[in-house]
Amino acid sequence: QVQLVESGGGLVQPGGSLRLSCVASGSTFSGYVMAWFRQAAGKEREFVAASGRRGSSTHYSDSVRGRFTISRDKAKNTLYLQMSSLKPEDTAVYYCAADERLPQSEYRRYTSYDYRGRGTQVTVSS
Repeated sequence: QVQLVESGGGLVQPGGSLRLSCVASGSTFSGYVMAWFRQAAGKEREFVAASGRRGSSTHYSDSVRGRFTISRDKAKNTLYLQMSSLKPEDTAVYYCAADERLPQSEYRRYTSYDYRGRGTQVTVSS
């Protein structure tokens, strides 16, 4: 059974950094599209970043481009999100998602992914 488990969230001050991890199990994910989404309290879930199959491409939302970096370790079946220059508006639950056949036109749609994790809380506050 495919499972995605996020970790690495926590409380960080504005301007700080965090690295989120998403460990995938139940399949070999190198050929999967993998992505990060987030949902702040009272708001809709939004796309953060995606890594194309075999890490062939990366995609970012305008709000995080230049501050966040998505990457994957194929040997560890793990997806990462390195977050820098964090702002209070980055506070949210961050979710990992994966899909084997998703076309690029669907990368930014959370409900299009077959597999999704339960999330990890990131709080940016002084």
